[in-house]
Amino acid sequence: MDKAKIEKLVDQLGDIRTGLYQKDFLLTWRQSDADLKAVLLAAEIFEELWRAGVDARIFKGGLAISNFRDKSTRTRFSFASASSLLGLSYVDFDESKSQVAHGETVRETANMISFLTEVVGIRDDMFVGEGHEYMAEVAESVEIGYKDGLLPQRPAVVNLQCDRDHPTQSVADLLHLQKTFGGLDKLKGKKIAMTWAYSPAYAKPLSVPAAIITLMTRYGMHVSLAHPEGYDLQKECLDAAAKHAKASGGKFEVAASMEDAFKDADIVYPKSWGSMELMVQRTAALRANQADRVKDIDKQGIAKSEKFKSWECTEKTMSLTKAGKALYMHCLPADITDVNCKAGEVAKTVFERYRNPTYAEAEHKLYGMAAMILLTRFEKPAEVLRTVLRNAVPRRGF
Repeated sequence: MDKAKIEKLVDQLGDIRTGLYQKDFLLTWRQSDADLKAVLLAAEIFEELWRAGVDARIFKGGLAISNFRDKSTRTRFSFASASSLLGLSYVDFDESKSQVAHGETVRETANMISFLTEVVGIRDDMFVGEGHEYMAEVAESVEIGYKDGLLPQRPAVVNLQCDRDHPTQSVADLLHLQKTFGGLDKLKGKKIAMTWAYSPAYAKPLSVPAAIITLMTRYGMHVSLAHPEGYDLQKECLDAAAKHAKASGGKFEVAASMEDAFKDADIVYPKSWGSMELMVQRTAALRANQADRVKDIDKQGIAKSEKFKSWECTEKTMSLTKAGKALYMHCLPADITDVNCKAGEVAKTVFERYRNPTYAEAEHKLYGMAAMILLTRFEKPAEVLRTVLRNAVPRRGF
């Protein structure tokens, strides 16, 4: 274990004053620079402790509850892993097996699951204009429950992906870039192409591209967003990206094509997402329990995307990047041409070349989540980590 390195990171964390204690982590662009710096430092510390085999359990009991209103692999298991890393018992809340299915209100549910709970992680990404609002309502409900004396403590609410942001993914991506390029300071001026890519699958959420453009612009990066007509992102996200680019000395632009965005890029992030117009219609149909209407909208979405099959990350498009060697990134699972689909987001040869790096990219997510939990639950997180380091109890054995 490089104890001196970890101690230095803890000291840096101790110098930061965040606004996260007893709060939530919902939208990255509403978090301060200090909040984000603390999350990145704490995540790095947790990863170092894990690789050194040090027991990082900072809780002696308590629950971490997840509520996934959409399917998930990486985020679900990352949240479970982060909970275990910190000593919390993980419970996956299934609304279909609860009284929510019988009309229980959000306020009641939020309080009933929170008596011994430290953190509630929520994924609600398919309802455009409603995902973030649902999380905010849960947060408000537990805040009222705590202030009214019903809850002995106020659990934190962490956004595991909503309709307009995916904080745990973008933080993982930023950690990946930090490690790949040798530090956050090395990212300034680097060009990242966040582009739409063809997928034969369902209309995927808009929150990953929104998360990338709103976070990477904070670090002086040149962010180039590209998508076909009709695949716009929400105005709030575009405005946040432009604002951050101006403040950091970076750049934010909307390119006309994948090729334009890839030109001289240091990093590429080709990812499919749904048509805004159809996603809004889909939300209305889902809320009205119009299953046939939802299926029809999904068919329309697939048919619309068929017109843009040329939007694929191939060896040819990669050759347009800086020295033809840009870092390929993806939140996974990727639609890989001739592997899990006939035509998809990325060519098989490109993905295979970057398979291991994308898997490493995914691992960072659990440490970012652990950092968010630490910083929202403890007033002096650096002191907590100093105690962990001082004790240095082996994770395995005694």
